[in-house]
Amino acid sequence: MKNSFLPLILLLISTLFQCHSVEINSTEPNIIYILADDLGYGELGIYGQKIIQTPHIDALARNGMRFTQHYSGSPVCAPSRYMLLTGLHSGHAYIRGNDEWAERGDVWNYAAAVADGSLEGQRPIPDTTFTLANMLQESGYITGLVGKWGLGAPGTGGTPNKQGFDYFYGYNCQRQAHNLYPKHLWENEQKIALNNELISPGMALDSLADPNDSKSYSAFEQSEYAPSLMHERALNFIKKNKENQFFLYYASPLPHLPLQIPKKYQTKYHEVIGAELPYTGGKSYFPNQYPRATYAAMINLLDQQVGELVDQLKALGLYDNTLIIFTSDNGPTYDVGGVDPHYFNSAGPFNTGRGWGKGFTHEGGIRVPMIATWPNRIAANTMTPHLSAFWDVFPTLAEVVGYKDTEQRDGISFLPTLHGTKQSEHDYLYWEFPAYGGQQAVRKKQWKAIRKDLHKGNVTTALYDLSKDPREETDISDQYPEQVAEMEAIMREAHHDPTIGKFDLNILGDK
Repeated sequence: MKNSFLPLILLLISTLFQCHSVEINSTEPNIIYILADDLGYGELGIYGQKIIQTPHIDALARNGMRFTQHYSGSPVCAPSRYMLLTGLHSGHAYIRGNDEWAERGDVWNYAAAVADGSLEGQRPIPDTTFTLANMLQESGYITGLVGKWGLGAPGTGGTPNKQGFDYFYGYNCQRQAHNLYPKHLWENEQKIALNNELISPGMALDSLADPNDSKSYSAFEQSEYAPSLMHERALNFIKKNKENQFFLYYASPLPHLPLQIPKKYQTKYHEVIGAELPYTGGKSYFPNQYPRATYAAMINLLDQQVGELVDQLKALGLYDNTLIIFTSDNGPTYDVGGVDPHYFNSAGPFNTGRGWGKGFTHEGGIRVPMIATWPNRIAANTMTPHLSAFWDVFPTLAEVVGYKDTEQRDGISFLPTLHGTKQSEHDYLYWEFPAYGGQQAVRKKQWKAIRKDLHKGNVTTALYDLSKDPREETDISDQYPEQVAEMEAIMREAHHDPTIGKFDLNILGDK
């Protein structure tokens, strides 16, 4: 709010790893929250990546603060975004998994959903939901969303414009986002046709085509590339609102599958990676002649776009009073659609691949990079092990803008950490995920407890000491029965019956 203020006596003197003094300004900042899609903890240079170049995102970290123990809301797209926007963990959330609202018909038929808009989009969140965007609107901000939504089909109360966003451009439906050359995108409530041919994910290379001939893949590169179109709208939103306080939620579809990018971005990675085996498709997404080079180029393009965004802020004189947060909605995907997370060490120090990354509550699936920069408010080149999660973003931004939230939420503001002052800590972090067999997880201090295969009646709890075993390879539950009992008590306390039956975990007593 324009009339609120941060305490003038607040002195930013330290972070957990470095000590700095920074100036406090009572003017509420512009806020940009950049959410990458399926970007792994280890896929940025500043987090240890050795192959893919991310100089602009790395520069954000050098000019601000890098979090080493930040967690997504969920191991998959839609619920993670719901936790972000509501400040709730998955034991209290309305959306706890990807709910494609399948009772409408053949929603997974890509071509059918293009032709019949009633099949597009996910189950809508209630129109009574008070989102992060609503809060910032009430605080005097112009709010914009550019990118992927996934929380309410067109024509429902769950669309971005009905959930606190003044402006929206991008994918309403996360299934439609499985093609980066789509037939349409959405601008507010209007369907915008694009000059692309209809190609449905899951196609295989023609059996007579030469997999080593680039012409065999020409159908999968069309005219209008969605990430580029979205980026233009993001820059335009900033320019249009340069005289206003604004909040931009930039939910990039990169580097989520499919492997698609204009050829001009691949060139340097052909040289870095060298010869590779083509992905001929047929199992998921689209064929690709150079899958590793394409994936690296997609992350590199995301990095370039972050750099262009920062450059625009500087050119408009907005950078010094803009809080930028960069993170990812979950861990890296497993080896599907041509992606090779092992080659890139996508999860960094954590296990990756099927069963460990995206879709699972192991560290590789939910530990994500997070960087925050805000000149003269966040000390440069700092790092923090503060334990935080997506549901902390709502209370953090509420404190930034001086909003007095009266609702019960699960998050704790990490603004003190950004300012280098004393920080309140979570007693624990909790996740539940009804898909991929049914899962629960708890993080408390160095301890991590996980249950998997709940739908098969398994309630065995595995326990890991992350300070010694970040890859979660050695279950020590038999050595620490009291700790296991404490974590299981937290699982019982944190879980509440879901509103939507699809998210039931019956073994826990859900009805």
